[in-house]
Amino acid sequence: MRNTYLAILGFLLALNLHAQPAGFSWTEKTSAGRTYRTVTNDPSGTRFYTLPNGLTVILSVNKNEPRIQTLIVTKAGSKTDPSTNTGLAHYLEHMLFKGTDKFGTRDWAKEEPLLNEIDRLYEVYNKTKDPVERTRIYAQIDSVSYVASGYAIANEYDKMCSSMGAKGTNASTSFDRTDYINNIPANMLDKWLELEGERLRKPVLRLFHTELEAVYEEKNNGLDDDDQKVFETIFANLFLKHNYGLQTTIGTIDHLKNPSLNEIRKYFYANYVPNNMAVILAGDFDPDAAIAKIEKTFAFMQPKPVANYTYQAETPISQPVVREVFGQTTSKVNIAFRMPGAATDDAMMLSLVSNMLNNGKAGLIDLNLVKKQQLLESYAFNWNLKDYSVLWLGATPREGQSLETARDLLLGEIEKLRKGDFDASLITSIINNNKRQKLETFETNMGRAFTLEEFFYNEVDWTRYFSDDNFYSKVTKEDVMEFANKYLPANGYVCVFKRQGEDPNVLKVDKPKITPVQVNRDDQSDFLKQFLAKPAVPLQPVFLDYNRDIARAAVGNNKVLAVQNKDNSLFSLYYVFEMGKNNDAKLPLAVKYLEFLGTDKYSSEAISKEFYRLACNFSVSSNDEQTYVNLSGLQENFAEALGLFEHLLANCKPDETALKNMIEDEIKARENNKLEISYISGSAMNAYGKYEGKNPFNDVLSSEQLRALKGGELTEILHGLTGYAHNILYYGPLAVTEATAVVARHHTDGKAPKTVPPAKQYRYRTVTDNQVYFTQYDQMVKAQINWTRNVMPFDVAVLPKVRLFNQYFGGDMSSIVFQEIRESKALAYSSYSFFAAPGRKEDPYSLFAYIGTQADKITQAIPAMNQLLTELPNSEKSFTQAKQAIRNNIAASRITKSQILFDYLTAQRRGIEFDIRRPVYEQVENLKFEDIQTFYNEHISKKPFVITVLGDKSKIDLTSLGKFGAVKELSMEELFGY
Repeated sequence: MRNTYLAILGFLLALNLHAQPAGFSWTEKTSAGRTYRTVTNDPSGTRFYTLPNGLTVILSVNKNEPRIQTLIVTKAGSKTDPSTNTGLAHYLEHMLFKGTDKFGTRDWAKEEPLLNEIDRLYEVYNKTKDPVERTRIYAQIDSVSYVASGYAIANEYDKMCSSMGAKGTNASTSFDRTDYINNIPANMLDKWLELEGERLRKPVLRLFHTELEAVYEEKNNGLDDDDQKVFETIFANLFLKHNYGLQTTIGTIDHLKNPSLNEIRKYFYANYVPNNMAVILAGDFDPDAAIAKIEKTFAFMQPKPVANYTYQAETPISQPVVREVFGQTTSKVNIAFRMPGAATDDAMMLSLVSNMLNNGKAGLIDLNLVKKQQLLESYAFNWNLKDYSVLWLGATPREGQSLETARDLLLGEIEKLRKGDFDASLITSIINNNKRQKLETFETNMGRAFTLEEFFYNEVDWTRYFSDDNFYSKVTKEDVMEFANKYLPANGYVCVFKRQGEDPNVLKVDKPKITPVQVNRDDQSDFLKQFLAKPAVPLQPVFLDYNRDIARAAVGNNKVLAVQNKDNSLFSLYYVFEMGKNNDAKLPLAVKYLEFLGTDKYSSEAISKEFYRLACNFSVSSNDEQTYVNLSGLQENFAEALGLFEHLLANCKPDETALKNMIEDEIKARENNKLEISYISGSAMNAYGKYEGKNPFNDVLSSEQLRALKGGELTEILHGLTGYAHNILYYGPLAVTEATAVVARHHTDGKAPKTVPPAKQYRYRTVTDNQVYFTQYDQMVKAQINWTRNVMPFDVAVLPKVRLFNQYFGGDMSSIVFQEIRESKALAYSSYSFFAAPGRKEDPYSLFAYIGTQADKITQAIPAMNQLLTELPNSEKSFTQAKQAIRNNIAASRITKSQILFDYLTAQRRGIEFDIRRPVYEQVENLKFEDIQTFYNEHISKKPFVITVLGDKSKIDLTSLGKFGAVKELSMEELFGY
């Protein structure tokens, strides 16, 4: 992936692939002279076209907002990488952002021979074994690359996307596919098609060696990620004959260091052909007009045979395969079972079994391991890949519990499936929840597009998406037992113990010597100039009017704020309290405790089963300043679910055993948090930099205080929670009067509201000189660097400048920070900076900046960011494009559904009575660079910062950090408060 190479989690939620039911079948239709296929009774009305050149086009119209989620996907991923060039598909994904002979270049005639020379040098480099000679050749590559960069223009693709008001511009590579992602305003379809058609016409592999360095950084990210180690170990042992396990998406270190541009180019022309690709649009467009434009745009692509990936069948696993992985993060166990691929009949039961194990409420793991606090964390999911599918189980043990015990507990739930030791009514509940989940998926353009994409590259018939209810309704307990005994045998799995400790095999991709390349940000190709000049039918922004868009009522002393759902039968209800941990340190623990409690009428397990039966969810959460109660699900069950929840909240009974287990698990989880790199850097160190002394992050109850808590004092908090004044938010099909009537039957006692406890106040840090805080993390390959500065009191009048500064300076891949840190200097895979507006009017604006880099680059990376925080580069063209991007984005954005209600509450906390996007939209066009320069000079330039660094001091010279400020080494206890 361009920002995260393998978006594993996004594809772990199983889609339901079952036999076609009555009422859902393919039908062929013609509109505007073109024939397409659609599925009868498909509520989305999705159209499937096959163009004359074989290109698949999938169109799903959704008029909720004037935007379109776009995907261009090819059925070519890491499994089709040549074994001699692993990581190639992923390389290519990165390079398809570099332009063609028409954009991304200042002078193609002069650039082309230099790029040809770089091609030649890489081929010589790859055939050379002598280290000294390789160093000499790489120096030549670096030298020629620098000269070639004088004719290149970095990030023109990103600039064009940004100018359109696109969001989420990215790409990702996985086993079976590579996709290219954009969310564009509806009026930019023509321009997007022009850009994508040109992008695929003749990609040029320019600025290669700095992008290669970014891939090195991506590889090092994985080497620091224990979960990634586990993932690769599972697949390597699950698939001994298939490339799912024989090679990784990012490739081997040896192949990373020896890339071939010729092989990358060959891969593109062999696999990026129309009969192997799809264009997917979900959103607001005219499908007849869209298909005509798509056909015209991609008509140049010529079909050719694509070699099918062939493989030998895997041998059944007859004995458990057990492996160990070591790393600094907490110990975990993961178990995987292998079974046939997504489109097979044998895959039909997989999502059902996965849901029976773990659905978040009433699965076997949910009830037997989570509710009963047998493990600190446990889960199961299925992953349907084209050639094979995987059932994956995982667990984090409790304090003093062995990984072997955690494994046995997980396998015990599988054994219950084999023996039929489960309630068959769970299947009926799964049917109800499938209905809700599908409605939720198709509410968003992203949900539609990515669901359709997965069916395309897995080659699964779309009719199967609608078959769940029909299929599940016929499944018996005996069917589940038969499936489990066949595909989940007692000894047929791979188990990886991730143990805490030093990794004896820790590796690192060393940085080569790279001369920073020229990014030429002030230059523009003729293609870019023409692209920016082409008009688009303007979209008119729609701003919220809180009085018009929100219906109001009251339940007792509490305001009801409502927006009607006119799209489907889902509801969401929230109680929002303006109090949190800062008001009562026990409050977050009380709401967490609720998960394990029952009443005099229901056990905790029975409550979970009831909510799942109703296809409704509830959650209670508390942050520093607010507490949220949320109830959501099918409107038909709204009243019953609300009554059940109110009963639980008012009548929950203390359970001292559950409390003791919860507290011990909380203490264990705290220790585990101190092992998570992203949590240390992103949460603990940022909070330390923002506040003086105690801060909201590390001011927590001690272990002794936690262990002294009694169940009764926590249930007393829960029983009295709704006695505090709060806002009641409703989004659903009912009118406000009807919704209020339902809520009032369960939710008011008529008493005057209780006084909210005063919130603890924390001092924001004032920095007079640069300060560097270093925290040790053993064996860390990379370094995480954060810059923090509290700037000025909140002032709504400066928000337009803040928005423009963020867009120009550090907002996306066309921004100054990204171009300088990654594109030019190759100092980081990820780098950004932003001015953060506070959530409350009492709090200040803060500036944050971040670089994740190799440890040996730290003395280059910090000065590079410091320079950007001292002197603002002036690029009028980039500045103009930033203004255009903001206006296009706002014009195409719609705040809808329950977002309206939360936007209103945010405005209230800031003391604002209007949609803040209006002044941004109206004022940003008239802002000049001088305005942003003045803003920058007043609040950023030459100002002191807190710089926090997380890394391994065996790889970092702490003395050298002293050049950037007074250095203090922080312990984990100082950061976390425990």
